[in-house]
Amino acid sequence: MHPQDDPYILGDEHGFWADTAADRILDRDPEEPIVIKGGISPSGVPHLGNMNEIVRGYFVAEVLRERGCDVKQVFTSDDRDPLRKLPRKLADLDGDIVDLGDVNAGALGQNLGAPYTAIPDPFGCCDSYGDHFSTLIAESAELLGIDVEMVSNTALYEDGDLEDVTAFLLENRDRAREVLSEYQEKVDEDYVPFRPICESCGHVTETDAVTAIDLDAGTVEYECADVEAGDRTIEGCGHEGTATLRDGKLPWRFEWPAQWRALGVDFEPFGKDHAEGSWPSGVDVARNVLGDEPPVPMVYEWFTLDGEPFSSSEGHVVLVQDVLRLLEPEAVRFFFSKDPQRARDFSIERLDQLVDEFDRMEAVYFGEVDTDEDERERAERVYPLLVDEIREERIRIPYTFAAVLGMTDDPALREEIARREGHVPEDAPRWAVDAALERVERAREWARRTDNEFNYDLKRTELPEHDFDADTEAALDDLADYIEAEEPAGEDLQGEIYETAKRHGVDIGSFFAAGYRLFFDEDQGPKLGPFLAKLDREFVLQRLRRNQ
Repeated sequence: MHPQDDPYILGDEHGFWADTAADRILDRDPEEPIVIKGGISPSGVPHLGNMNEIVRGYFVAEVLRERGCDVKQVFTSDDRDPLRKLPRKLADLDGDIVDLGDVNAGALGQNLGAPYTAIPDPFGCCDSYGDHFSTLIAESAELLGIDVEMVSNTALYEDGDLEDVTAFLLENRDRAREVLSEYQEKVDEDYVPFRPICESCGHVTETDAVTAIDLDAGTVEYECADVEAGDRTIEGCGHEGTATLRDGKLPWRFEWPAQWRALGVDFEPFGKDHAEGSWPSGVDVARNVLGDEPPVPMVYEWFTLDGEPFSSSEGHVVLVQDVLRLLEPEAVRFFFSKDPQRARDFSIERLDQLVDEFDRMEAVYFGEVDTDEDERERAERVYPLLVDEIREERIRIPYTFAAVLGMTDDPALREEIARREGHVPEDAPRWAVDAALERVERAREWARRTDNEFNYDLKRTELPEHDFDADTEAALDDLADYIEAEEPAGEDLQGEIYETAKRHGVDIGSFFAAGYRLFFDEDQGPKLGPFLAKLDREFVLQRLRRNQ
């Protein structure tokens, strides 16, 4: 492989990886606009992992724009690919995942072997199944603030953008077969680098379906035969017909280099599966069949979801739309800004740690915390690429504290507690306070989703039903008197709860349960002392005395 084609371009270099990628691109003195590409075949659910190429590409595009370059970011939907199996899960345009049985599954089941854009949308809202998938991808990018042009592979074929390169490959099919045979075993004299779409049944045929080629007319003759799709066979209809070069598709290992030529691609990131598979063959086809220089590559490691690989078919996925119910867009971009060469886990349960990391980078950028030179330089380089606008007066309420605030639905109380705990400065502008409190709903949803220690609702409007014995009631009154007299801090109050129970001969566990019953209508809850210390004192006193 040519040294410039090594997809592991980042090596062990320090600094921000997107700068390294931009350097490699500019080393080639590309024409403008510089084209950055990603792509996906629209099967299953377009999940967060599928955003790797878009968000990684975004960072490189932004770095190039910083350097004064005109950049266009595109994302191809390989929607002329055939549907080979039925997905178990799908997603509606709101990002909610549904079972196949909840939609018009027949729209898919009756169209195995057909291109995605020829299959009716099972939700009935878009022009096709392929268009539905692409719409979700485009919406995901928009929600993350990334301007990307969606490109339909079907449109590239139908508009003739791939016609010339297809004709070239058919004319030079002997050379194409020779190159591909280095990477695939089943390449014989019957192999033709074109897959016509049967005009009778609509199936995408295989590479052995072509029986004759007329380059002058720009057509091929074919016979529709069976297609092997994993462990199943999609039956061909036996139709013999003629197809133009716009009425079919190239095999993937030729289609990818054809896209590079048609779209003028200068840079493309991709997963390590391609780095060890179709990238080497794509480079070989580009250089030694088409005579093209392939784009600058960059391989990235896949990340897992809660320790397990993403799986659209099994429903082990999370969409951008769903993630943004838990995180701000800038925190999601922060996750993707990390070194692409390292495998990572996107843990829903530990989202608080990811947010804490983002908040620290922001604080480092504004010089609000002590740090070393490396961390300061990284924050200064990366942080401006994460936010829409740099605003020093912004406020970040710690994520877990926001989850505590989410235990009450009262917006005024949330703000009051946040101010009392020092998370909202007295002179903070209104826009900053409102923006900071938006995190509360996200953290509240996180608590509900994970059912963690913050998943409780403060019963503020009415006193929960309860039935305490005389000793417990006396202990609760005594605790209220202590709070009224001392105004204790959280840990001091936690200790006093223990001591009050002991003085009145009340079981400690039962006394805590009494507190949880009064405030949450539950038998358990968060650490009680620190939580009560965050609430307005008058409410706590009235509730402990069972008056409100």
